[in-house]
Amino acid sequence: MTSLTPALPSPDTNGAFSRLPLPLRFALREMRGGLRGFYVFIACIALGVMAISGVMATAQSLVDGLAHDGRTILGGDLAFSLIHREVDAGQKQFLSQYGALSTVATMRAMARKEVGDKSDGQTALVDIKAVDSAYPLVGTLGLDPPMALPDLFAEKDGAYGAAVDPSLLAQLGLSVGDRVSVGNTSFQLRSSITDEPDKIAGGIAYGPRFLISDQALRATGLVQPGSLIRWHYRLRLPENATDRQLQTVIDATKARYPDSGMEVRTRRNVSPQLERDVDRFTQFLTLVGLTSLLIGGVGVANAVTSHLDRKRNVIATLKATGATGGSIFLVYLAQVLMLAAIGTLIGLCIGAAMPFAVKAAFGTIIPLPMAPALHPVSLAVSAIYGLLTALAFAFWPLGRAHDIRVSALFRDEVEATRQWPRLRYVIGTLAAAAILVTLAIALAYDRKIAAVFVASAIGVLIVLRLLAAALMTIARRAPRAGHALVRLAIANIHRPGALTPTVVLSLGLGLSLLVTLVEIDGNLRNQFAAALPDRAPSFFFIDIPAKDGDAFAAFIHQHAPDAALETVPMLRGRIVSANNIPADKIKPDSDAAWVLQSDRGISYTDTVPQGSRIVAGKWWGKDYDGPPQVSFERKLANGLHLKIGDPVTVNVLGRTITAKISNLRDVDWQSLGINFVMVFSPNTFRGAPHTHIATLTYNNGSDARTEGQLLRDMSKTFPTITAVRVKEVLEAVATLVSKLVLGIRGASLITLLAAGLVLGGALAAGHRHRVYDAVILKTLGATRAKLLAAYTLEYCLLGSVTAVLGVGAGSVAAWLVVTRSMSLPFTWQAGPALLTVFGGLVFTVILGLIGTYSALGHKPAPVLRNL
Repeated sequence: MTSLTPALPSPDTNGAFSRLPLPLRFALREMRGGLRGFYVFIACIALGVMAISGVMATAQSLVDGLAHDGRTILGGDLAFSLIHREVDAGQKQFLSQYGALSTVATMRAMARKEVGDKSDGQTALVDIKAVDSAYPLVGTLGLDPPMALPDLFAEKDGAYGAAVDPSLLAQLGLSVGDRVSVGNTSFQLRSSITDEPDKIAGGIAYGPRFLISDQALRATGLVQPGSLIRWHYRLRLPENATDRQLQTVIDATKARYPDSGMEVRTRRNVSPQLERDVDRFTQFLTLVGLTSLLIGGVGVANAVTSHLDRKRNVIATLKATGATGGSIFLVYLAQVLMLAAIGTLIGLCIGAAMPFAVKAAFGTIIPLPMAPALHPVSLAVSAIYGLLTALAFAFWPLGRAHDIRVSALFRDEVEATRQWPRLRYVIGTLAAAAILVTLAIALAYDRKIAAVFVASAIGVLIVLRLLAAALMTIARRAPRAGHALVRLAIANIHRPGALTPTVVLSLGLGLSLLVTLVEIDGNLRNQFAAALPDRAPSFFFIDIPAKDGDAFAAFIHQHAPDAALETVPMLRGRIVSANNIPADKIKPDSDAAWVLQSDRGISYTDTVPQGSRIVAGKWWGKDYDGPPQVSFERKLANGLHLKIGDPVTVNVLGRTITAKISNLRDVDWQSLGINFVMVFSPNTFRGAPHTHIATLTYNNGSDARTEGQLLRDMSKTFPTITAVRVKEVLEAVATLVSKLVLGIRGASLITLLAAGLVLGGALAAGHRHRVYDAVILKTLGATRAKLLAAYTLEYCLLGSVTAVLGVGAGSVAAWLVVTRSMSLPFTWQAGPALLTVFGGLVFTVILGLIGTYSALGHKPAPVLRNL
């Protein structure tokens, strides 16, 4: 008999069941007995799909929220921005013809607390927002106490009015009604801000908001040629304006003022940098989800192998009665797909609900608008990931059953006959894996990082599998131990059906990820909390008027004689074209794209800047007076595909200037000294209005009292110069990094849970073998205590070797991320790594003994009767 069809008549001949394909009918019949042995299978698939679908859905909800509230966040339908300078009357009139126009200026400055008619010396860095009478065009400004804007900003009793972030009141010990000085002007704090509709569009703020009128800003004396002020012109079109109409306005403005240098944003891209950050973070978390699926795939393979092992008698009977190997394969493949579908469906349901849960639980904490909704595309991609993972890891064990003889199926418990499956099953496995890899890379925000991740994951899997094989070989060839318990432990590592490959794979992958996160976390904390403040400047000073440069330097040398002051000129400019290619046509590498996205700080000098090193080309001489030249940072030049001799055109103060790249520099950004992506020859900006920036570094260190006194004295003598305390900025960055790392840790718990499930499932799958071992050994006189000791030794050996490899792989992965992706120095964190080794060892031993202990309690007689 050569076919499965006549061997087993199908039930319910007249029902719908009988019309199903025969392999599917047999698969459904077998599943009537329950899902025993497949709970880990389903849980692993569900965890991975949940992680991917939940992350993608939450990220899409954030993007949709930004798009939905884009008009309010942007403060209009369109925003045209300039730095250093305002639009002229003609440009303003041109924009006004399309709708309501509002002008907003933003900058940083120092606020000084006033007591009576004098300043008491307490200062704080504030983010000034100066608005006109039309503000806000969209949304409502929340104030406490509430008042009309004319009343808020009016000049009364020699002071303009201001509304501030409540944190400024706490920082300076102020109350509503108190006064502060900014620049040359006194302000009365008449209200605190409870809701700022366009706050997100401004990006990260390093100081509390200080809201004033545009008239008051001009009275401060802060508006000087070259001052670091951003001017935003928000345009509100009619309510029913379409995106095409927005583009028409943009095109008309660019055609009328092609060299204006204005940055344009629409309600659809209110914060491009924020959306890019969301995309990057989504990619990382998606890769974490793929890692959990990868680990879960090991559990899939284990579950399928274990299930086939339990079904040996059934498979042997079917093959003995005429079933073909292909029919057997289809029956159990159908089971795998149905189980994978169950796990995928569970994961999709939880993942789809995640944005709604996040909104309900953290909606008041997350500073971004969310629009929770079902995202069919994200769910479909997640489902494909889950099903492909199940196929990729199930094809191989299913294919192996095709050609195994009936006698071998019965004998495999004692004498393993492991072999490769037929070529078509190998190709099926590789095809499913290739599709999974292609999908992961193609859908990634940064395909380079995704490709590195995929290659690393494959490499780690191969290394772990080779390690498992090496361990089994070493155990098999090891000299015979004198102690029976040691012999038993070593034999368990290499015997047929040993758990070694599964334990090494699942535990190794989980520990590798854990060590990677621990090492990255430790290096980031060291970088921002410890290493940088020891060698970083104490202050950055910005908006130093060129005419006050000498006086300011003399003041610093008098008040801080043991400190080093570095002063350089600074302008802001936008790259218009590079190598004669317009900026919007350039296809930069992902890590260099930010250089083209907005204005950049630029400078000029006749000497190589401190912290820079020429790596290609030559520096211009001190008396150079030829065509404009520019020095470019090497990595970014490579990312923009630029080389020495290529022209770069920048728009500065409304003028386009073209300079040729004369040299490339490596820059030590971690020193926090003054440095720029582009440094021009001095003759390039001769006569252009600009200010200076400076850093102050105490050679022998400083304390808060010394720095505070200098800051108070400086704010009195130079009220229009802004000081940024580096320590406060670093603390803000460190806080942000800590929150990101905390989020990554939380997401990575899913992967670690998957690793635990796989390990637990593997131990459960080996339970039957443990029962047989325990019964035979107890019959021969072994006690429960001795067997526990042998198993403990076995798990200690496996856990120790795997943990060491996990630490090695995780450390290498962390080194690559920190040095290559983050461009930071790497220091190996020995303590956390060793603690991880110990934790992995304890976890393996405890979990193994929990699964083994119940096997030791079986009485010999019932088991021996069924051997």
